[in-house]
Amino acid sequence: MSSVYSEIILDYYRHPRNKGTLDHPHIKAKDSNPLCGDIIEMQLELDGNDSVKDVRFNGQGCAISQASASMLTELVKGKKLDDVRSISKEEILSLIGGQLSAVRLKCALLSLKVLKTGVYTYLGSMSNSKEELSGL
Repeated sequence: MSSVYSEIILDYYRHPRNKGTLDHPHIKAKDSNPLCGDIIEMQLELDGNDSVKDVRFNGQGCAISQASASMLTELVKGKKLDDVRSISKEEILSLIGGQLSAVRLKCALLSLKVLKTGVYTYLGSMSNSKEELSGL
């Protein structure tokens, strides 16, 4: 991983964006990575058009898991739920940058898995998403 990306990750880890809780989230999901102990919770507030009006995350863990959650909140704010559902793991990895080991890959993708779990649950299409989520 290049030093530029390492600095970006450390900045998001030390100064997380959108960390905290929402008073009345429409979507709320939480998961953990038992291999390393990372925990992420995502909360979304929607507007009347099913667009993300506000988003927050909470959690604990390594710099990569927390930075990717913070980056993801910036990426989804203002997007329609259909656009949130289509965010790929490649998009998240491009934000993180560099090559990651298999263990670190799980750290980087935990927030996306949590986010999509919450969105699919909200939309009532959780059974259709199991294959996609298992790949994260």
